[in-house]
Amino acid sequence: MQSQNKFFDDLAKVLNGLAGTMAGVGREAESSARERAKEWFGGMDFVSREEFDAVKDMAAKARAEADALKKRVEALEKGGAKAPAAKRPAAKRTTTRKAASKAKPAARKTSATRKTATKPAAKKPDSAK
Repeated sequence: MQSQNKFFDDLAKVLNGLAGTMAGVGREAESSARERAKEWFGGMDFVSREEFDAVKDMAAKARAEADALKKRVEALEKGGAKAPAAKRPAAKRTTTRKAASKAKPAARKTSATRKTATKPAAKKPDSAK
């Protein structure tokens, strides 16, 4: 049933339009506030959740490895139980004295081949006249 009073119909239309406008203003204010918050937090060097979780996992692995190494050291210090040997990189071999003596000696520079650079004498500042 339609209302007979045109004033109330117009008032309802105005209020309905106002409600829609206010909802739009609210959404715009929220998105603007979110954007400003992102800029503010971004300038403070916060990390994302993914980066935090990745570093947390790395720390947990490092802690587990440190605990395992601690147990291994304790076992080695006791001397009773043998801990599995860790893989060590092969030691670098140095040349022996015989091999070093077979190598050609480096040519020495004589005083004639060396160039000596002389520095020019520093100028003394003129005193005030």
